[in-house]
Amino acid sequence: MVKLDRDTRRAALLAAPVFQVMEAAELDTILALAAERAVRRGQTIFLKGDEGSSMMAVLRGRVRIGVTTVEGKEVTLNVIDTGGVFGEMALLDGKPRSADAVAVEDTLLLVVERRHFLPFVAANQDLALRLLADLCGKLRRTSMALEDVALFELPERLARVLLKLAEDYGRRTTQGVRIEFKLSQKDLSNLVASSRESVNKKLAEWRDSGTVDRDGGYIVLREPDALRLLLDGATA
Repeated sequence: MVKLDRDTRRAALLAAPVFQVMEAAELDTILALAAERAVRRGQTIFLKGDEGSSMMAVLRGRVRIGVTTVEGKEVTLNVIDTGGVFGEMALLDGKPRSADAVAVEDTLLLVVERRHFLPFVAANQDLALRLLADLCGKLRRTSMALEDVALFELPERLARVLLKLAEDYGRRTTQGVRIEFKLSQKDLSNLVASSRESVNKKLAEWRDSGTVDRDGGYIVLREPDALRLLLDGATA
């Protein structure tokens, strides 16, 4: 297997906020410690409960992050495309994985192990302070996200999620912007902290109005501007 060039691998690390505070020389040191791992389509990368011992960046391919409910249903929490990262908090806390990760297609990963990362940070006090500041920023952003759940009604929360998914994973078609992975109503209800019945009712209303549609299990935003206007009205 031929390794990708250093710029590509460095860009993969920079997708994770934990590396965005690093200087070029620090990133090169981490890259020297990192390894590439190829996984086949459908292969499990890790399971919920596994030891959190590494962070992974997707150099090529796509990875599904999800969980299995007590009823045996699979729930998609996120899909990591080329250039994305997952499991980065394991570098700092080493806690068990909170979800499963499975390759959606043949995938090449860049893996940074916690056992390499922590000694490097421990030896660099300035970097440790930068990481601490970054974590504080992440906590503030999480607090703001929780405020969104508390302050906004379901339509606004659902509109935000759909617009964000369309921005990250959307493809423009003749019908509108299609989100390029399947999301069940249960998936959406988890993302917006609401019941499946409420999400289903709102999606049905938006289908009737021509705002949102379904295409073979995929969500299509036929009128994304209508969702944006809804958000503008909520924040006005």
